[in-house]
Amino acid sequence: MEMSGFRRILTLACAATFALSGCSMVDRSTGSSSDNGEKRAMNMTMQQAAERADSMLDATLDAIEPSVRWTHGASTAGKCDVSRRRVVMTIISKERMGNLLGLVQRSWEKSGYRIKSVNKDEKFPAIYAQSSDGFGIALTVGAERQVFFEATTPCVKPSDVAAPTASPNGPAYEYPIPRPNVRSDFWSSTTPFSSASPTT
Repeated sequence: MEMSGFRRILTLACAATFALSGCSMVDRSTGSSSDNGEKRAMNMTMQQAAERADSMLDATLDAIEPSVRWTHGASTAGKCDVSRRRVVMTIISKERMGNLLGLVQRSWEKSGYRIKSVNKDEKFPAIYAQSSDGFGIALTVGAERQVFFEATTPCVKPSDVAAPTASPNGPAYEYPIPRPNVRSDFWSSTTPFSSASPTT
């Protein structure tokens, strides 16, 4: 039987039995780089993946110079994935926000992350990126230009997940976390500073 005829029969068989057997219509012979990256992370437990997400956030905040004050946001765990969050407590002026966004994007690109999208909204900009092993990382800006970072894991082996161990470089707030309240000579300045903003 010719291959094209075989594929037609296979397609019809899958369509007829999909609801009962879960027959996949996806060609398993190839996969996206994201799929391959997630396969590499599948041997991790949720705790190990959470630690990897924490290290991504550590590296991101360490790359910001001058440094900003931050506190932990909510850490959440699903059935097989984890999200870690951090909240910037430094006041970022409108004039310096583009500098921060550009600095973070460049640090992620230097780390080999793929920039998936950039929201250039004037009030609520955001940057979304992904590592080669399927971890997501995002910067979003909320009310009063408060900056939020979030790192998300791919689906990994279920396990218990401990709270983050990194100590904030400022007060460790309980909820609700206040709006930015730490002034910085650089980040809070209203004097424009020439530097590249996000490019995508």
